Amino acid sequence: MARTAGKAKTRKAVAKRYKVTGTGKIVRRKPGKRHILTKKSRKRKRNLGKATLVHKSMEKMVKKNMPFSH
Repeated sequence: MARTAGKAKTRKAVAKRYKVTGTGKIVRRKPGKRHILTKKSRKRKRNLGKATLVHKSMEKMVKKNMPFSH
């Protein structure tokens, strides 16, 4: 009997945190905007609210955990 590879499953924790754009880049949210906001400047809080791209060194790991997104 031949052994076959198991079906790839999406890691739901990763799927909730990252999103793949139309061009294949991965978008993430920035951490640090949940609490202890009084000591952070207005500009810093505003920039923490914006989404940013995942670094190239992490892209492979994220895509591996979301096999049906790209």
